[in-house]
Amino acid sequence: MSHKVYVDFPGRMVMIGFGSIGQGVLPLILRHVGIPASRIVIVTADEAGRAEAEQMGVRFIVEPLVRENYRRVLDGLLGRGDFLVNLSVDVSSVALIKHCWERGAMYIDTCIEPWAGGYTDPTVPPGRRTNYALREDALSLRTDLTAKNPTALIAHGANPGLVSHFVKEALLTLKHDIGVQLDKPDPATREEWASLARALNVKVIHIAERDTQVSNRPKEVGEFVNTWSVDGFVGEGCQPAELGWGSHERNFPRDARRHDFGCGSAIYLNQPGAATRVRTWTPKAGSIHGFLITHNESISIADYYTVREHGDVVYRPLYTIPRPPNPTRTPNPCSA
Repeated sequence: MSHKVYVDFPGRMVMIGFGSIGQGVLPLILRHVGIPASRIVIVTADEAGRAEAEQMGVRFIVEPLVRENYRRVLDGLLGRGDFLVNLSVDVSSVALIKHCWERGAMYIDTCIEPWAGGYTDPTVPPGRRTNYALREDALSLRTDLTAKNPTALIAHGANPGLVSHFVKEALLTLKHDIGVQLDKPDPATREEWASLARALNVKVIHIAERDTQVSNRPKEVGEFVNTWSVDGFVGEGCQPAELGWGSHERNFPRDARRHDFGCGSAIYLNQPGAATRVRTWTPKAGSIHGFLITHNESISIADYYTVREHGDVVYRPLYTIPRPPNPTRTPNPCSA
């Protein structure tokens, strides 16, 4: 069976990490990107997935990346025109982006990661362990001096990432269904998208995930079960709960805090997301409880659709991403 190849890629590709996401995306890359397996190499922290990589003819290197060795390990694997796909945990995204720029390589990830321990370091204030802070650190790399550097696309998988495009599609659907700004062309700039959301009076953008998969093997006592990245989900669940904070909100949560730096699009709570229940809804399950697990797009979407006048925020939607547990699979207090 032949599959559509969307782009031919002439360079080399380095995949950092090869857990559940990496093992799922590699076949898609080989199927839909014009690149032979011989030009792909995987650098990962353990043996998980070696058999799958070897079956597809992809080189497999086991060496955990840390502050002291990541340059040495990646030297010789990346050069001008190459592509680093970061699907790891506990490896600094900012450090990898800088290294790619030094080598003339492009970069993409699905989450802005700190070095190991960055999510739970008690010596770091909670506000600095948030996805908001990690995002601000990454965005600080974007300056006039780096404007011509190779592309670095951060936090762009399915969620965060694809859901941001779904929001735009939803706004266009509302525009035409309700009949708002029909005399104007569809938005083409950030300012035009924010103007459309404001004209539609969108107050809340709410994405709820509910996993309905059921395993035929019962969960063991003390076992954490998850259907994508266990390590990634544990890290997110330990971070402070975060949400984009709408300009229409008048009741500030008692344990919430604002950031004194950056764009100001989000707030955080002084408790982890895995301990924060919120009301949510999905089409099949109806009204249910979920957990306020932090995610990059809860900050970035609220920021993207902010409207300012004379420097003051006059419109910003609230954004939340609750994740209900799957009681048929695991009674643990969080599941993607």
